[in-house]
Parts: sequence; structure tokens; C-alpha cells
Amino acid sequence: MNHRGIEFTVAKTAIPGIWQWQFRIGDQIKTGRTETKIELLAIRRAQLRIDRELKAIERKTA
Repeated sequence: MNHRGIEFTVAKTAIPGIWQWQFRIGDQIKTGRTETKIELLAIRRAQLRIDRELKAIERKTA
């Protein structure tokens, strides 16, 4: 999937209701997990994390 030009993945884990997400910004790879039964909510949470990371980078360079 793609959000704001950043490729990311969201995948189910072996544990029901747990989703793993991953994305790369530059040479940094960010990974994490979220707990929800709804796939679209897991995707949205990954997108929000991407937004947060992009905003942090923007603040550092400004």
C-alpha cells in the first residue's frame, strides 16, 4: 500500500486481532503492531504513524 508516497505493509499475525505494520522512510525501517479485529483500522493506524514520522522529520529540517 502507499500513503503520502511511503510504501507500507499491514499483515495479520498468528495471534488473532494483532496486526503487524512496516514502512520505510529514507534508510529507516519502522515496524510495529496494533490490536484490532478490523483490517481497515489497522491500515489507518499505520497511516497515522507514517503521518507522525513525516511531521517529526519536517520539524527537524525546518
